[in-house]
Amino acid sequence: MFITEAFAQTAAAGSPGGMDMIIQFVPFIFVFAIMWFLMIRPQRQKAKQHQEMIKNVRRGDTIVMTGGLIGKIAKVVDDSELLLEVGENVRVRVSRGSIADVRAKGEPVKEGE
Repeated sequence: MFITEAFAQTAAAGSPGGMDMIIQFVPFIFVFAIMWFLMIRPQRQKAKQHQEMIKNVRRGDTIVMTGGLIGKIAKVVDDSELLLEVGENVRVRVSRGSIADVRAKGEPVKEGE
């Protein structure tokens, strides 16, 4: 007796169908939109700026590698490698992908480094 009434109530409430499903997905769409504007979009812009910075390195620029190595570019070998001078007559061949920061010629060292 009670079971049939419960089934009858859910069937009557669920009869509109499609609108209930759309209302359930609205919060998910809202959360995704917030994440897009607060996290994903800024990260993509930062990655694009970093790629542009790496692409435009020139001989004589002072760079910081991801491992903390700081040196001056002695020679651009090809599109993926550089010759980095880390000391007097000490040159190291490095990958462009491992560049963390590029400092222009004559740029002073930042505080705390």
